Amino acid sequence: MTTESGISRRHALAGAATIGVGLPLLAACGGGSDATTGAPASPDAGPLGATADIPVGGGTVFADQKVVVTQPTAGEFKGFSATCTHQGCVVANVTETINCPCHGSKFSIEDGSVQNGPATRALPEVTVTVDGDQISIS
Repeated sequence: MTTESGISRRHALAGAATIGVGLPLLAACGGGSDATTGAPASPDAGPLGATADIPVGGGTVFADQKVVVTQPTAGEFKGFSATCTHQGCVVANVTETINCPCHGSKFSIEDGSVQNGPATRALPEVTVTVDGDQISIS
């Protein structure tokens, strides 16, 4: 059966199915713009762990609390949201940078600024407190 425009019912259904499957896939790896679904979730205040768990020149991701704590220099601790500002993935690890596994964004351990895109916005700071040898979110 062919419609007045010359498209068969089979082709029309196949096109609709392609759009139905294709659009969500395109959205998952969308363009280079930053996530606009709102601010990253605020981490819950409370203890994170020992200062010894945070290597100097690196850091540790606390995925459950959605926070990453870095120690750029000995005794200096910084906290950032662990939610990537590009597409909202949780960052995976910290080497010399804070690294997002989804699209390769990298952030500074000193100030959360973007070191490598596609993210264009820095990770938001999170206030961390050191009490003795324990680190917590304020």
